[in-house]
Amino acid sequence: MPEVAHTAEHARLREITNDHSSWRRWGPYLSERSWGTVREDYSSDGNAWGYFPHDWARSKTYRWGEDGLAGICDRYQILCFALAFWNERDPILKERLFGLVPVEGNHGEDVKEYYFYLDSTPTHSYMKWLYKYPQREYPYSWLVEENRKRGGQGPEFELLDTGIFDDDRYFDVFVEYAKASPEDIVIRVTVENRGPDDAPIHLLPHLWFRNTWVWGEEPKTEPILREGDDGPGYISLVADDRTAEPLRNLPFEYRLGARHLYAEAGGQPLFTYNENNAERLYGTRSRRPYVKDAFHRHVIHGEDCVNAEGLGTKACLHYRHVVPGHGRLTLRMRLTPERPERPLADVDAVVDRRKAEADEFYAAIQPAGATADEKLVQRQAFAGMLWSKQIYLFDVNDWLEGDNPKAPPAASRRRIRNIHWRHLNSMRVLSMPDKWEYPWFAAWDLAFHCSPLAIVDPEFAKEQLWLLLFEQFQHPSGQIAAYEWEFSDLNPPVQAWAVWRIYNMDRIRSGKADRVFLEKCFHKLLINFAWWVNKVDRDGNNVFEG
Repeated sequence: MPEVAHTAEHARLREITNDHSSWRRWGPYLSERSWGTVREDYSSDGNAWGYFPHDWARSKTYRWGEDGLAGICDRYQILCFALAFWNERDPILKERLFGLVPVEGNHGEDVKEYYFYLDSTPTHSYMKWLYKYPQREYPYSWLVEENRKRGGQGPEFELLDTGIFDDDRYFDVFVEYAKASPEDIVIRVTVENRGPDDAPIHLLPHLWFRNTWVWGEEPKTEPILREGDDGPGYISLVADDRTAEPLRNLPFEYRLGARHLYAEAGGQPLFTYNENNAERLYGTRSRRPYVKDAFHRHVIHGEDCVNAEGLGTKACLHYRHVVPGHGRLTLRMRLTPERPERPLADVDAVVDRRKAEADEFYAAIQPAGATADEKLVQRQAFAGMLWSKQIYLFDVNDWLEGDNPKAPPAASRRRIRNIHWRHLNSMRVLSMPDKWEYPWFAAWDLAFHCSPLAIVDPEFAKEQLWLLLFEQFQHPSGQIAAYEWEFSDLNPPVQAWAVWRIYNMDRIRSGKADRVFLEKCFHKLLINFAWWVNKVDRDGNNVFEG
């Protein structure tokens, strides 16, 4: 067994100096659901679920962050990559996960899909994900109607109950990412037909820019996506943000420059803009003729709604394959700032090498006496923790006031939630409770997350705890932000326990005590303690008397 400090993955962890450089710059930071969140809610009554439903997600631009299937993005989510599928039966592309909102199910948010985080290293040098995609039409309406009919009583009506997977008529879609270097990412998609008959599948790898340019009185300059060079056995897209205005609220200029997505030949490049389909949403004229839902309309309905000039801020490569019964297909890609002569030649070799290094890493940190099954369960649990990182973009003051002073949101919003948290401004990668059901940070969940995270990446775990106490998060009164549905809600004060536990875990593991971390957290926790001491219940009892 290799020593912990000598594995390739540990060497990569030691190279990391901050969270926007080196091996942490790219990761699974894309949410699995941005619709139906508080961040995207600009309603007058605070009904986040009703204001932005799933049915709008394919057509309406997100303000505070993108979503997708098996998605990755850079540290500040300038550029996103994710997969979409179509089985020639569904009414829409499978571009994001579907689920029920609280008024439709019996226990709040409830995702109705089957997907699995199979593997990940802490630097995301290797990741693997699985989605089970039915070959029959996905029963969107049936799931909603049947669960609503049950009125929260009895068992849930699950996707499996519909019979959609009968006779194994589904695809296993495996997605693997491997970093050849911090900026050079190879991608391997393997589709396995579990059913007995040949079945069609459309694969649509998406590359797009988060919309940062339409918010405000006047649109800003935008980045551009275009067709790249073709070569023997490959096609490509080019994404370039150098024409766009840099992100504000950063003390430095952050740009990606030109990024090339290389993919196997046979796909058709499609282009549109990541902007509202205002005609569908509001019955008004759209700002651009090519809009966010263009690929749905073009692929499924044959509409002439993509940009034939080969330009946009959202692009995909459209592949159609018929997979034999019990057969498989593989699609290889590469996202990189480089321009190699043979960009896809070593995709398999890079994936296999990083997978072997992931095996080495986990062999070094897992208990020697654990059984093979126990190690597999623990490793997949770590994968779930690591895949559940998400960039959490939210400027509460901008959200309350709106982006355009000439068209502010309803004044009633200032009496609904988060009015006392105008200082909270996040551009951080945070550990989510769940990137679909709870795609926002929760203070006590995050504290507990840090205990397992400290086993694989102690520096990241310490950074997560410190962020809760950072001045852009913690209230000047000392209160720790709870969650976006109401940052002022009370959560159990478990952060001090978590700081002490992670400090000691790191001390025992490394043989060095990080007193700087402990001291800076202690000072902020004292303020939080004072805030708790001054809280009283309805009878006037403080925390020690109630």
